[in-house]
Amino acid sequence: MFFEDLHEGFTFETESRQLSRDDIMGFAREWDPQIFHIDEEAARASAFGGLVASGFHTLLTSFVLTLETDTWKEASMGSPGIEEVRWLLPVRPGDTLHVRATVLKSQPSQSRPDRGRTTIRCETLNQNDEVVMSYTAIHILRRRS
Repeated sequence: MFFEDLHEGFTFETESRQLSRDDIMGFAREWDPQIFHIDEEAARASAFGGLVASGFHTLLTSFVLTLETDTWKEASMGSPGIEEVRWLLPVRPGDTLHVRATVLKSQPSQSRPDRGRTTIRCETLNQNDEVVMSYTAIHILRRRS
């Protein structure tokens, strides 16, 4: 799909991915070594009451799930950033995540006619369809030649 295909209101959903205890602890040991991500006993005594995934782990899992849809793979020219990242509910071992995405706006570039800017709102849901995280991503996408 190209810029023109991702019009305002276009939606898609991803496949799902389960995060195991080992996934959560492995990611956190390397990238976010806080006790409630890497130590089950300490996590039970924390405000979370048990082991939880790093928000960054949830964000990256969600991003990879959207990439795996191949929705904009052909057209991708990068991204100037992500806005409004919100971690709403903890993700626990065994949770299964998927993403529901909606195009909020698509604007052709004024200075570069070969591309446009597409803003996509992503909601990450668990197996109970509870929104655990949300973010808004901006993508620079190639236009059809």
